[in-house]
Amino acid sequence: MKKLTKKSSLILYGCAGLGVNMLNLIVGSYLCSAMLVGGFQTHVESWTYLNTDLVVAGLWSVLILLAKVVDGLIDLPLSHFVDNLQTKWGKRKTAIVIGYVPMILAYMLFLIPLNPTATIANTVWFGFLLLMFYTAYTLTMITYYATFAEVTEDQKGIVLLSHTKSICDVAYFSLGYALVPAFVSMGMNIRNVAMLFLPMSLTMLIPILLLKEKDGQHAALQEKVQRPTFRKSLMFTLRDKPYLYWLCTLFVMNIGLQLFLSGINEYFSTTGLNMTFIMASCFVPVPFTILIYNKVMKKYGLAVAYRYILAVYSLGMGLMGLCRFIPQGLLYPFAIFCSLIVSFSIGSFFSVTYTVPSQCAAARKEDSETASSMYFAIQGLFEGASAGVASGLILVFLKQNGYISWMTVIVAVVCMAAFFMSCFLPKTISMIGKDKVEAV
Repeated sequence: MKKLTKKSSLILYGCAGLGVNMLNLIVGSYLCSAMLVGGFQTHVESWTYLNTDLVVAGLWSVLILLAKVVDGLIDLPLSHFVDNLQTKWGKRKTAIVIGYVPMILAYMLFLIPLNPTATIANTVWFGFLLLMFYTAYTLTMITYYATFAEVTEDQKGIVLLSHTKSICDVAYFSLGYALVPAFVSMGMNIRNVAMLFLPMSLTMLIPILLLKEKDGQHAALQEKVQRPTFRKSLMFTLRDKPYLYWLCTLFVMNIGLQLFLSGINEYFSTTGLNMTFIMASCFVPVPFTILIYNKVMKKYGLAVAYRYILAVYSLGMGLMGLCRFIPQGLLYPFAIFCSLIVSFSIGSFFSVTYTVPSQCAAARKEDSETASSMYFAIQGLFEGASAGVASGLILVFLKQNGYISWMTVIVAVVCMAAFFMSCFLPKTISMIGKDKVEAV
């Protein structure tokens, strides 16, 4: 694989997933909800396809759950497929195309109901397309992530790529949760909004244009290359003990992050605060706050930088827990202040999840059986499981028992647990990103 040595090329490469991630957010957060009119109080005709139910609610909930389960489980076999694909055009570019085309097709077809009313046929149709979309999306993105360790020359390249990707994550979060509702409130139907964002998916053409693979010179077809089995690829990654400890720390941290992202709307609905201002305060400063995280990492290494963002995040979340005690006149300034504190950490959380698996894979690239995409696949399993604990267990418990006002305090406690776990990160991970200074 030819390396990308210019900063401009790495920054451009880090923007490749922006559009595809945006489509995934629209499908999961808006289009699935648009199948049923229940829960919408205003602009129902815009939030739904045809201002009526289009699916059978009970069956639809089962199919969504099935699609999510398959989405989590399919990471491992797809990563094995990606790492062992051999074509004359190159395995990475080919795998991206194999995933990208059906993903776009499924996205567009998802906007077309078979019937104008709730029927079994409609429900099965949308369930099939949802499964198709998630599978193709996973193949596309897991291939893209696998190239992070392959297109960079050193840790600095991986860190720059990870930071760029995390800023793009903040961008599509901001667009998805601020711009989409704005269009809908102006009377634009959610299907038209979805089509409006479709051209953003063309950002995934960036790796297809920039990747220069040796496989493209027919090397893979001219030689008989022994492909590692799925079990060997899986065990290769699972034998990386430092990485496994990182995954345990990540699991705990991600419970806090996902609890915030999935439950913050419910939390602030009890305070009467406008979520637009709160989310803007959390996400808009991220391109600047991530520079501080980068400086800390360069000076002390990833472990210290990671503890820094965990401490800041816990502080911001803990202070948010006081919102219900603040007088109404001071509530907005105080909530925005808390959100600004959170902004010093939230973008860096995204960055670190790209940096660590990329660097762990790069550190073992001398082994011919290294499966770089398997690192992201296994991390995806841990992130999915922790997200399920956050939104499926903790958040539901808090809502059903009237404890939602304690949500941010619980987030702070969970993230402080991750803080103490990070004190024992192995040196191979804790020193990632630190500038090497020769002893005088």
